[in-house]
Amino acid sequence: MAEDMGSTVPRRQLGRALRELRTQARMTLDGAADALQCSRQKMWRIETGLGAVRGLDVRAMCELYSATPELTAVLTGLARETKAKGWWHAYGDTIPDWFELYVGLEAAAGRLREHDDTLIPGLLQTPGYAAGVYRHRSRMADDEWERLVEVRQRRQALLRRRLPPPPRLDVMLSEAVLLRVVGGPAAMAEQLRHLAEVGRLPHVSIRVVPLAAGLHFGAVAGSFVILDFPLGSRVEPEPSVVYSESLTGALYLDRKEELAAYERIWASLDSLALDEGQSRQLIIKISEEVHHG
Repeated sequence: MAEDMGSTVPRRQLGRALRELRTQARMTLDGAADALQCSRQKMWRIETGLGAVRGLDVRAMCELYSATPELTAVLTGLARETKAKGWWHAYGDTIPDWFELYVGLEAAAGRLREHDDTLIPGLLQTPGYAAGVYRHRSRMADDEWERLVEVRQRRQALLRRRLPPPPRLDVMLSEAVLLRVVGGPAAMAEQLRHLAEVGRLPHVSIRVVPLAAGLHFGAVAGSFVILDFPLGSRVEPEPSVVYSESLTGALYLDRKEELAAYERIWASLDSLALDEGQSRQLIIKISEEVHHG
């Protein structure tokens, strides 16, 4: 009987988190299955996100791996979401900000294609720019703020890692993002210089969509990321996911027709954007203007 897959996203997120906990507890898949008195196949299915998961099973696994009570609560909350069809994750519900669901997907991706028309992407933000962005977010406790900064630093290490090879990162930025000063002129000039520098990495491409392009398909769609996954040891690759964030939550899209719509948007951005060399020249020019502004 074909299982109704619904959204694969929360299942994959939960599977990754449980696999990480098991590895930290230095247990093999067989050892964990024996301890929990279930089949290796069931454990493998949960860790690879192949089906809905019961909260009861998650609680037992968290106990076995000595997970903290707060992480256990987060993962059992996520188990409830594994039955969901489309997936909208609201911030401030059972899954807190510091447990960044998107990070697991990002770290596993082979390619990230990001379009931003409001802010510099998190993976490319300097500390000064990030502080400017966070100051405009809701009031946060110090420990939550620290965890978010820690998550951001861990995310950025992704672009410089050696193994597995870093993902290919293709970024399309609206020219408006370069002109919007965040964190003050000095912080903004530093951020733009950092962009020009990171764009020189062989696996990174940063291109600018000029304001002269007018109202285009990408501007109507807003900011989003398309994540594509490597084959790895799977027979078929994990389906791609489109991620779109707002102030109160994030939308994860993984249906074929949704992905096709975003592929069309990406193709349109590709035809409108300046090439990498022209984009770098524009970024450097604006950084000098901001600095001396």
